[in-house]
Amino acid sequence: MGKLLRQPTAPRARLRELLAGPQPVTAPGAYDALSARLVEEAGFDVVYMTGFGTTASLIGRPDVGLLSAAEMIDNARRIVAAVDVPVIADADTGYGNAINVVRTVQAYEQAGVAGIHLEDQVMPKKCGHMSGKAVVPAEEMVGKLHAAVAARRDPDLVIIARTDAAAVEGLDAAITRARAYAEAGADMLFVEAPTSEDDIARVAQELKGVAPLVFNWAEGGRTPPIPLERIGDLGFALVLYPIGTLLAATAAIRSLLATIRADGTPAAALPGLPSFGEFTDFIGLPEVLDLEQRWGS
Repeated sequence: MGKLLRQPTAPRARLRELLAGPQPVTAPGAYDALSARLVEEAGFDVVYMTGFGTTASLIGRPDVGLLSAAEMIDNARRIVAAVDVPVIADADTGYGNAINVVRTVQAYEQAGVAGIHLEDQVMPKKCGHMSGKAVVPAEEMVGKLHAAVAARRDPDLVIIARTDAAAVEGLDAAITRARAYAEAGADMLFVEAPTSEDDIARVAQELKGVAPLVFNWAEGGRTPPIPLERIGDLGFALVLYPIGTLLAATAAIRSLLATIRADGTPAAALPGLPSFGEFTDFIGLPEVLDLEQRWGS
């Protein structure tokens, strides 16, 4: 798991194998290398690099298009290096026009991700569950997806086309866009932020057989929190849980800080925390000590 000396793996082929299985693949969000390792330790087969969480963790600001491609790709590279399971990364709008998308896809591929999703919002974009979004013309997004497919060097890299049109142009337009994006070569389709279970079911029904589908179980977002069994019955292939880890970390840190503020020390909180030894074991200190024994001076 995320070892300094790792055996070569084929995470992209593994992701495609998982997505072809009978049950939806669940991918909790990670916003940094440590949260990615925790996702892997918990037994999940895929890590999702959340753009919302990346923005919050890197600059402490909302997901409104403030990060550059370089910042996002650098975070993806660190997350990939920390785990052995496939990583799917948020690639926002591709950070420009179709030519920019070529460079974006190749840079994410070089970072080692197994998949990315590209969305049809106007740049600067916003979190898919925020108001005030705008989308580019469908024809422009189709061109960007053609560019993305042509740009990848590894055909196993999964390219996910996300449309945010449901909140802007309505669900009919979003489904029409999704069909066009599949025709442009997208491997998976991601209709963002349907606001009712009926709308979720309609997306699944109308896009069945067009391409595998992504469901964004955005914690506290606009999409109803339906059970995983129902999601699987509807035929979704991939379920993202983008910000639960970020929200949990925020709550835990607030609780610890409140204890320190009230008591003057964190002593009362320590029984609920990993010990120093447990944590250093988890992040790989035994491996480092072993390497020092083998090769240290």
